[in-house]
Amino acid sequence: MSKVPGLLGALGAGLTRMGERLDERRVETEARADADAGLDGAARPARSDDSAVAAAVPSQAPVAVSSQVPAAGPAQAPAAVPSQEPSAAEAEESAATGSARQVAPDHVPAPPAYAPAVAARPDPVAAVPWGMRVAAEIGWRLLVLAGTLWVLMRVISAVRLVVLAFVAALFITALLQPTVSRLTRRGLPRGLATAVTAILGFIVMGLIGWFVVWQVMDNLDTLSDKVRAGIEELKRWLLNSPFHVTEDQINQVAKNLSDTIGHNTNEITSAGLQGVTVLVEVLTGILLAMFSTLFLLYDGKNIWHWVLRLVPEQARPAMEGAGPRAWRTLTAYVRGTVIVALIDAIFIGLGIYFLHVPMAVPLAVFIFLFAFIPLVGAVISGALAVVVALVTEGVFTAVMVLAVVLLVQQIEGHVLQPFILGRAVRVHPLAVVLSVAAGGLIGGIGGSVVAVPLVAVTNTVVGYLRATAKENALRASEGPPEP
Repeated sequence: MSKVPGLLGALGAGLTRMGERLDERRVETEARADADAGLDGAARPARSDDSAVAAAVPSQAPVAVSSQVPAAGPAQAPAAVPSQEPSAAEAEESAATGSARQVAPDHVPAPPAYAPAVAARPDPVAAVPWGMRVAAEIGWRLLVLAGTLWVLMRVISAVRLVVLAFVAALFITALLQPTVSRLTRRGLPRGLATAVTAILGFIVMGLIGWFVVWQVMDNLDTLSDKVRAGIEELKRWLLNSPFHVTEDQINQVAKNLSDTIGHNTNEITSAGLQGVTVLVEVLTGILLAMFSTLFLLYDGKNIWHWVLRLVPEQARPAMEGAGPRAWRTLTAYVRGTVIVALIDAIFIGLGIYFLHVPMAVPLAVFIFLFAFIPLVGAVISGALAVVVALVTEGVFTAVMVLAVVLLVQQIEGHVLQPFILGRAVRVHPLAVVLSVAAGGLIGGIGGSVVAVPLVAVTNTVVGYLRATAKENALRASEGPPEP
């Protein structure tokens, strides 16, 4: 048992020597790494775990263990064990090397040669193809534009009566403004010229409407008698036709029509009430159009200047130049359409009159009004005249009316419109058809009437703004003029 303390002491001494050797090797490895980085091993900053090593091993040499040092008295202890505290020179050198290590930049070692090369990830924007990026940019702008148009259409449909009344006032103003300007140049005050022109214009339109209603009411009995006679003639033709239609089948069809009218009395009554509502709306729209026409004729320039104040200041000069050109386009369209419609109504009305078709004058007025709907209006009015001639006068008269209508419309399309309208409102026929269809779907008959002049005015404004932008860009590229 007396040998156990000696064995434990020897084991502890061996472990102590092993720990000291490991610390020496770690210090040497760190010094070699600092030397490879271009720094002196002595300039490496002191670490917390190196302080213990420096205290135990001041000169990086092995230290004799206590078992190898002879016992000494208290006076010999300082000579046997070196001092743990560094001298003043060593402290000053350590401070200088520490400050140098703090100033030196951090060193990032290069990856080893066996490490695989990893490419940097590209920017997500650069990873998207150019065509897709362009399509996305165009797409979200189209979405914003479509949303804006949708909101605008909703607002217009909510106040459709006011919009249609104002558009009608614009058309009437474009038709009557030359008369106001002519009277003003001859010395009449602006207000008096406006009043005279507006009153005369409204009186003429009222007389035309009264004349149409009077003709319809006057010829209604004759028309009803001729319709009955035409139905009887159609019945006889069906009985003698090769379709083998019997009288019982014709009577059954007539009975079904009568029963349908009897069972749908409530719907007919509600339709009549709805017709009264429509009549009230029409009268309200006429009053709005009259007042708007008066103000536009008298104070149109000031109204346009007020509208320009709502435009941003940068775009104001371009819009100020586009406004008069748009108004000239609208005026040319309205005048040309009125002249063409008047010629159609006169010649087709004369043909219907000489063919002894009843209600020639009301049919001529309908042809004049429907001429404001391009392409579609001529077809509807001509078909109405042919149907009336077929029911009242027979097949031969209907064919002759159809020939007259086609002849006049061909002259209109190939001679009158190119000569009267000219290049001021020239729009491609495909654009005319699409705009009339879209206008009819959105606003009914009023939308069909407004569609083509709106497209013509938009074409004029866009062309002028594009030309102005090119001119400004060319002027900016040339630079300021030399003095």
